[in-house]
This record gives sequence, structure tokens and C-alpha cells, in this order.
Amino acid sequence: MSTVDQTDLLRRARDRRAAAAPVATPARPVAAGDQAPLSHAQQRMWLMDHLGQGGALYNVPVATRLRGPLDQVALAAALTGLTERHAVLRTRYPRRGDQPYQQVDPVTPVPLPVLDATGPEQLAAEAARPFDLATGPVLRAVLLRHGPEDHTFLLTIHHIAIDGGALRFVAEDLAELYRAARDGVPDRLPAPAPSYADYARQERARDAELTAAADTLAAGLSGARPLSLLRPVPPGARERRAVLHTAPLEPAVVERLRALGARHGATLFTVVLAAAFAALHTASGQDDLVLGCASGHRARPEFRRTVGLAVNTLAVRADPSGDPTFAELLGAVRTALLDAQQHHEVPLDLVVERLGAAARGADGTPLLSVSCDLVQGVEPLVLPGLETENVELDLGLAKFGLTLLVEDGPGPRCLLQHDGDALDQDTAARLLDAFAALLTAVAGDPERRLSELPGERLTIAEHPVVEALSAHPAVVEAAVVDNPDGPPLAYAVVRGPVAPSGTDLRAALRGRLPAGELPLAVTLVDRLPRHPDGTPDRARLPGAAPLPDRAAPSDTAPPQEGPLDVVRQAFGELLGTTAPADGDFFALGGHSLVAVQLAERLRTRTGLPLTGLDILEQRTPRALAALLATRADERSSALARAGARPRTTGARTGTVLLTGATGGVGAAVLQELMAQGRPVRVLVRPESAHLPALNGAEVAEGDLGDLDSLRRAVEGVDAVIHSACTFTDHATDLAAMRALVDGWRGGPFVFVSSIDAYGRPAGTEVAEGGPSGDPVTPYGQAKLDCERILFEAAATGRGQATAVRAPIVWGPHHRLRDQLRWGATGPLYQAALAGLPIAVPTADAWYGASWVHAAALARALTACLTPDHPAAGRVVNAVSGHVSWADFTTELVRLLGSDSPVTATPDAEEELHRPWHYRADTLAGPLAPEPGEDWRDVLAAMVR
Repeated sequence: MSTVDQTDLLRRARDRRAAAAPVATPARPVAAGDQAPLSHAQQRMWLMDHLGQGGALYNVPVATRLRGPLDQVALAAALTGLTERHAVLRTRYPRRGDQPYQQVDPVTPVPLPVLDATGPEQLAAEAARPFDLATGPVLRAVLLRHGPEDHTFLLTIHHIAIDGGALRFVAEDLAELYRAARDGVPDRLPAPAPSYADYARQERARDAELTAAADTLAAGLSGARPLSLLRPVPPGARERRAVLHTAPLEPAVVERLRALGARHGATLFTVVLAAAFAALHTASGQDDLVLGCASGHRARPEFRRTVGLAVNTLAVRADPSGDPTFAELLGAVRTALLDAQQHHEVPLDLVVERLGAAARGADGTPLLSVSCDLVQGVEPLVLPGLETENVELDLGLAKFGLTLLVEDGPGPRCLLQHDGDALDQDTAARLLDAFAALLTAVAGDPERRLSELPGERLTIAEHPVVEALSAHPAVVEAAVVDNPDGPPLAYAVVRGPVAPSGTDLRAALRGRLPAGELPLAVTLVDRLPRHPDGTPDRARLPGAAPLPDRAAPSDTAPPQEGPLDVVRQAFGELLGTTAPADGDFFALGGHSLVAVQLAERLRTRTGLPLTGLDILEQRTPRALAALLATRADERSSALARAGARPRTTGARTGTVLLTGATGGVGAAVLQELMAQGRPVRVLVRPESAHLPALNGAEVAEGDLGDLDSLRRAVEGVDAVIHSACTFTDHATDLAAMRALVDGWRGGPFVFVSSIDAYGRPAGTEVAEGGPSGDPVTPYGQAKLDCERILFEAAATGRGQATAVRAPIVWGPHHRLRDQLRWGATGPLYQAALAGLPIAVPTADAWYGASWVHAAALARALTACLTPDHPAAGRVVNAVSGHVSWADFTTELVRLLGSDSPVTATPDAEEELHRPWHYRADTLAGPLAPEPGEDWRDVLAAMVR
């Protein structure tokens, strides 16, 4: 390292120490009920969750195989001791008005359920279960038993309470607490570090200073643009499914890269970051690039061992233009990284707020969509007396559009993870190969110029309509035919569990393209016709000839103005400026938290459903006003048709509360109740509140995770049909049932349960309410627990309670179609769709599925509302029939036009060995099939 480099590094280090000079704060005990503001990083997590963009994306799972004599009681005690020691692990995040806050809960025993291990899918499903940040907890654990002394321990914590740097402290503390509990001795842990709540308070006390620094950082990003290699992704909540590519690196290459960094006063990470800049410059042709990298900011010594979210993303900007040598680029990247690290405590969300509209490209792609990192292999949790092994667990979700990584260790490798919506797999694979080859090349000769290094230009110019359509996750291929007499014609091939219509796709294009570039229509085709050379044959596309007489679609008419003044006023109140009708939300200084606040304010003032995602997608007052006007018209028309009235101060006599009204079962029940002329109150999420209103139902906004909304919804009704279910978050399902039961004051209460509650019963004929047989799935156990809660409440004289256990529900609703394609029958459906061989159990015994038609189930559920119905106070079944797997798969193959051979074999999947027939005598009357409810008819309707 040169003297200049040493002086530069020493100066920067002194500056950092001086900036972190405030007096240390001693740790103070954290009491239950303690409240604190969220840190900036936590607030970003909370916003993503509140906007529906969280899910499993921010789950942090750690799985460890434990072999040997495990003391399960000691492990459970250690988990409880861990939450006692680190209050952030027993903290939840409710709201006061618009603002969330940290609420520390009392120490309570941490449950440690033990389940029989069934396979990798079970581990992934447990790790992916979402958390409820408002109600907590944010930590859960489970043991999967492979044998008497062979377990997998899964600990999952929400990212709002943990980061990668704190995982080591959690693992060390858990190991020592386990040793102490096992041996019955005090632990030898040092005094706890200051709490994360103290960390957040201190960060918030510096907000003025951090905001000023954010202004400086935002100015340094002026004019930057996102990586052109990435496609714009659909706005709003989506799965963010990741694709991972890997390529090996020779250990000698990594050592030479490490030595290269040392010669230039740089770390191995800086060398990897410079290589990422070089590879992306070649692939995209861009000279001005911004990459993100993670940075821990526990600068204060007393917070070094504080558990919590103390990580930030740094924006590093570099310009590889002028064809420098790699060594020259490394020097420039090193300087840019050191500059960014000078401000490592400035939260990224403050910088994004200061950037406003410049934080995104014109197509909505975030400026910071690409990240780079150097990672180490994960060390297993070490528990004394046990042989431990880390279990690799990838939830397959992408936080960034593209991430380039190098894994350091005995078997080094390059990794590229990308959002499947943002980049196609072929381009990603070519980029990874170039990145790995570039690293190998510069390890041998860092003086080569970038133009001499491996890599190729990967971006291809596309028609803007094709680019925009291809960004939709359901679109596989797209083509455009220019129309000399008007707007172009677009064509798309779609796939996926819920395929959009052409109208849906054209509507989605409005947010991505100027009005003058919108196609006249989007036509769906099974495949694009092609020339012998593989290029699309546009002349053979349907309707591709000029269409001078075709009328423009009605949605090209000027949009309704709607409550424009109300929207503009709310914009002005929250953004501090009078918003023009077409003013962009981001350009006016809007960001995620303001979007949530604006949606809530407009919901309150208009009485119409609106979410933060609506704000982020529509972006202008005029577009939001038009959306609100559309929803108002939908609700008014529905109310007029059904003769219903908006909710005022109480429920109408005879009102039935229905949960899950937008699901496959709930929609059928709602239709049946309305046909009977019953007044209905439906509990739905705010973003879906306009859907049941089409049937004239009274809307109560809320969901299963909002317990207060459940209590409000059940107030004053005369009957309840509870059909909503998370399917995966059993704690939320149980809490929701308790909240509904707490508010239930009389009348019938009908709970839609599942035949999974029977487990694997003895015998093949299952009587209504018969005993359960082991094993019972977690989903089935949750249903049993909900039934118990309901019947215990009914025993106090509240009213008549009925649990209706249903099997697979079939019907034409899109949610039920999704279950056919991706639920319990999904493997059979997907195999038939792909033309793969299908194995069913041998015919020496009957094996198959029980099923019920959604309409028949709806009739059965509403029948249970009758006073003194024979089902009152009982567990009953609702089954339309039973179909063998052989018959089901044969019919499915026929309907799909598949070539899949169906063979009977003893090696068929264990899950298909279901010999049970479920009696359904009590509800036989309403379950009697009506025309079109034969299993073949309904299956045909679902496949269409």
C-alpha cells in the first residue's frame, strides 16, 4: 500500500471515530410494556409488510441438524431465556394513528412443537410461514423428528428483529443457555448489551443530523439511472420468486484476488465489487452504474452485541467509462466505497425520500435494484453434547432485482440471484459466466483493459409494448404488429396459476407506457407463430391485417374525474404542496410511509377501499380520483341492484357475518345467502372491499391478523359463518377464532373446518365427528383447536355452534382453479399438463379423494343457520362424493388433451394412499347434487 493510501485510510478512520464520539449509554433493564420508536431500518421492514410486500421475503430461518441425546426441555428453556435476554425477540409492532412503535411483551415460554419430519418441503413451508408484526411473536421454533436421536431444529426470526451480524450472538447465547438448562447450573453469559429499543431511540435522536447527511448523499446520486439490463417488474404485491445460478471458482483464483486487493489497499470484497461493476458495464453498455452493498452500523462499542436490525444498504456509484484497466477501476471503486462507508449510518430510506422521483427510473425500476456481496458459508448452531450440521435453506425469494456474490471458503463459487420478473434466466446465466470468467482473468492480469476482459453486451432493444408485456410475470412471450391506421396490436402467451385476460394486460400497460403507445388491444394466443428461422410470423397472428373499421376500446375514453379535489387536498396535506391533477406522487416527495398515510386518509374521507399499493401504482391525483370513482360506481350499482344499504350504526336484523367472502368457498356462500335474501356483513381486506360490494353486502374492512377488526365485525350480528383461513399461519387462525368467539353474543356460529382434522383414522369408513388418527397435519391440528375454542364458548350458552368438515372444494371460482393446479392435486395436474407419466396407487384397494362442490357446501353451511338444526352442537361432514385417483387422473388427462400415461404402482406417492370415505348423513339434503354438480362436469369447468 502506498503512503498516500495509508494516510487516506487513517484520516477516514479518525473521521469515523470522531463522528461516533457521543458518550456511551449504559444498558438499562427492559420492562414489559416498554415502548420505543422504530429504527429507520425497522420502519422500512414494517412498511414492506404493511404494503403487502413482505410475506416470507423478510423471514430469517436458521436450520440445524442435531444428532445425539437432545434435551428438548432444556432447548425450550434456552429459547425462553433468549427472549428474556434480548427484548427485541419478544417485541411486537402495533400502531398509534399512522405511526408504528415497538412494544415489549412480558417474558412467556417459547413453544417448541415437535413434528415428525416428512421431507424438505415441510422445512421450507415452516420457514416461510408469515409473521404478524402487530400481534407478534417475531420468533418461532420447531423440532422436526427424524429418529429418537436425530432432529432438525428450525429457528425463524423476522428480519425486523435480527440481522446477519446478530445471528452469531443469538447462536452463542442459545448454546450457553442450553448448556446451563441441561446441567441445571447458572449460565456464564456476560451482562446483556443495551437493548435495541435504546439503539432506536438514539438513532431517532439524530434524525436532523442524518437527514442533512441524506441530502448530501442524494445529491451525489443525481442523474443516476437503474441498470438497463433489468426489466420493469409489475407494481404492487407479488411473490418476488428468485432464481439462483452458481459457477465454481478455483481456490487459487480467490487467493490471487485477495492478494490483488492487498496490493491496492483494498479488501477482497472491494475487488469483487469492482468486478461486478466491470461485468455489468460490459453487459449493459452503461457508463454510470449504482450498486448496493450491505453495511453493518454498530459503530458504538456498547451496541456491538446488541441483537436487532442494525444493517444498512450503501449506494456505491462508479463510472467505468474510458476503457480503464481493471486495476484503475479497482482504485476508483475503492474510493467510492470508502466515501459511502463514511456515511454508513445514514439510513437508505432517508436517501430515497430525498431522491423523490429520481429514486426510480421512468419505468418504475428502483435505482438501487442491483447489489453485490462477499459471503461466507453458514456455521451451524453448536449445542454441547450433540453433533450439529447446518441445513441449507433457501426460501427462493429475491430482495433485489439482481445480486452478484462470491462465496468465500473451502469451495469458493460465484452466485447470481435474480428476481424472475426482472431478468430472464438465459441472460442471467450468461452474465454469471461472464462474471466468473472476468474474476479469473483479472486474478491473472489486473492490468488488462475492460474491453479485453471476458463478457458481452446482453441488452437487446425491444418494442416498448413487448418490453412492458414481458415484464408481467404471467407473460411468457409477446409480439406487436404495427397498425398503420391506429395503435399497434399486441399478442401475448400467458402461463401460471391465475392467467390474466387480454383486457387485464392492456390495463396494466397504462401504468408503464404513454397513452400514445398503448396497443389497441392485447390478444391472447396459445403460441406465437414463427418463421423457419425462429422469428415471429406476424402475418399469421389473428387479426393482424389493418383494421380501419375497428372501434377503439371504451377504456380509451377520458377517465372519470372522480373526487379529484378531495385527493388533491389530501396530497397537499401530506406532501406540503398543492398537487397538480397529473402531479407524480414520487416527484412531489412521496414515499412508502406517505402512501400508507394517504390511503388511510382517503379511505376515511371517501368511505371507499384504497390501499398504499393503489397510491404507488396510480401515482397521480387524477388517476387515483378515477379509481375511487370506479369503485364508488361499482358499490352504488350493486347496492341499487340488491336493495342493500350502506353500513350505518348497527347490523340489520338477521345479519350474517361471513368471513373469507372473496375466496372460493366464501364467494359461493355469499351468493347463496344473497339468493336467500339474508342481510350479510362481509369481512374483507381493504384492497378487496369493492368485490363483495358488487353483491350488495355490507362491508366490514379487516383481516384475520387484525383482531380489533374481527371484534368490530362480529358486533351486533345474528349469525356467523367463518370460512376465512390463512392455511399456513396457524397461530393467526387460532387468534382470529378467539377474537370472533369473544365478540359472539348469540345465534348460530358455523365454522368451516377440514377433513384434515381426522388425520389418518383407523378403518376406511369415517363417521361424522369420529376420532382423529395420527399423524394429524399442522393444518388439521389448527382446525381441531379452532373447533375446541368454538365449542367451549358454545357450552357457556352463547348459541348453537357447528363445525363443518369439508374436503377438497371444487367449483368454477378462480381461487378453486388455483387449488386444483397448485394445491393437493397440483402434482397430478402439472404432470398431466407437461405430458409426464403419472403414477397412482395399485388397484388392490380403493384410493382417492373426497370432494365437495362449492355451491353444495354453501347450501350446507347456510342450512346450519336454521335454529335447532340437527347439526347444531356437532361436528359434521360436507362431502359431495369420492373419486378414485385412477378415474380422476384419466379424466384430467383427457380434459387437458395430454399424452401422460397413467400407471398403477405400489411406488405411488404416499400422500395418494388415502383409502377413506367420509360419511355426510346430517347434511345429505342440502348436499344433494344439482345439475352441473357431477364431478366430471365441475372438473371440466375448472380446467377450461
